[in-house]
Amino acid sequence: MFIPKPPVFSYRFHALLTAFIGWLTFSGHSFASEVEHHQFFSPTLGYDYPYSVYLPDHYDDQATDAYPVVYMLHGSFGTDRDWVSRGNLQQVADRLIAAGHIPPAVFIMPGSRSWWVDGHNEPARSAFFNDLMPHVEATYRVGQERHLRGIAGLSAGGYGALNFALERPELFAAVAALSPASYAPLPPRNSSAWRHPAFRNEQGQFDRELWQNLNYTAYLEAYRLRVTPRGTEEEGDLSPVPLYISAGRSDVYDAEFHARILRQTMERIQPNDVRLDLYPGGHTWQVWRASLPAALNFLFQYVGQPVVEAQTEADSEEVSG
Repeated sequence: MFIPKPPVFSYRFHALLTAFIGWLTFSGHSFASEVEHHQFFSPTLGYDYPYSVYLPDHYDDQATDAYPVVYMLHGSFGTDRDWVSRGNLQQVADRLIAAGHIPPAVFIMPGSRSWWVDGHNEPARSAFFNDLMPHVEATYRVGQERHLRGIAGLSAGGYGALNFALERPELFAAVAALSPASYAPLPPRNSSAWRHPAFRNEQGQFDRELWQNLNYTAYLEAYRLRVTPRGTEEEGDLSPVPLYISAGRSDVYDAEFHARILRQTMERIQPNDVRLDLYPGGHTWQVWRASLPAALNFLFQYVGQPVVEAQTEADSEEVSG
């Protein structure tokens, strides 16, 4: 009985297909980041503080070198899980790390009932600095120096991230604000800030004075006096905190308008350290997902980078011939 031999190309195709499937399987198992959900008791809040954490592939809590860490703040009425479940942060971080665009890093996504302020409903700002950051730095192998720490947020989280960076520039190497709800002098009437318990006083009314006292404009002068265009940490000076801003062109809260105002304001202080990207769309996750890769790439131009060494007087002297 004659049994025909399969054509040679079928063997080659099978081999290629097997190799491709093996590569997919290997690559799927070789890059296994983890997202965990935790909580700890916050003395400042008086109750448990929830947060989610992204740990990169092969995370090692005994590593010699500390990991860069970026704090990611959610928006108004959001949760600590939004960045992963709606923002695709895990997939974006995995892809950027695998491609070598950003280093392996830890992302902390805290949860807050406030707008990241010490508002009428909870002291969210104080809890972040006094409880969350020390807890994270004691629990994970993350950097505790400015050049290893960044912060980002969307909408109300962008408002909070910007405020934190301006108030405490010694803590953060860079900041990203996606559609930041940093409205000046007051938020638009359709903003959730008007009805959020963080800004509603005992009479249930929007606290205009509190808003203006806690908005980014209240931090600008002190920030300007603290940073210098060419400051270095060794000299005791602070360099500016580079700022990434994004917004949707059809944002119902006029985020593009306010983002442009923010850029112009910050460029007066740090003309070379502000970037604004505009995207098609509104105040939506579609825009935030689209801008997240650019935001992370921007952050890691500064986060995790070596500290600039101070130039000595001898180094700066010209040699005359």
